[in-house]
Amino acid sequence: MNMQNAKHRAESQQASQSRSLVPKGITIGLAMFALVLSLAGYGFRLMVGEDAGDVLRHAAVIVPAFILGIPLLFWLGSRLLNKVKDMHIESWNAISLGYLTSCISMLWLMGTYS
Repeated sequence: MNMQNAKHRAESQQASQSRSLVPKGITIGLAMFALVLSLAGYGFRLMVGEDAGDVLRHAAVIVPAFILGIPLLFWLGSRLLNKVKDMHIESWNAISLGYLTSCISMLWLMGTYS
């Protein structure tokens, strides 16, 4: 009986420690995909012959907005909801959702302006 209780406690402890639903590999993959997507158009713009300074200035604004800005806003929103509404949103899940939203919005923008 004691072995069963100890096993049950260990399983519940492990479950409470790893509450994230999204594996870290998925989040890292989404981050790399977002980076590739955000840089994809700039190579084409340089090949067409646009001024490198203009392209780099545009990239200096857009790339950090999609790579850092959107996931950061989702993370901050999860922290705020956890404090204000007493929700239990894992930070890693919020960051993953931010990268997913970033990738989808870049694909949507690429489709709109292509």
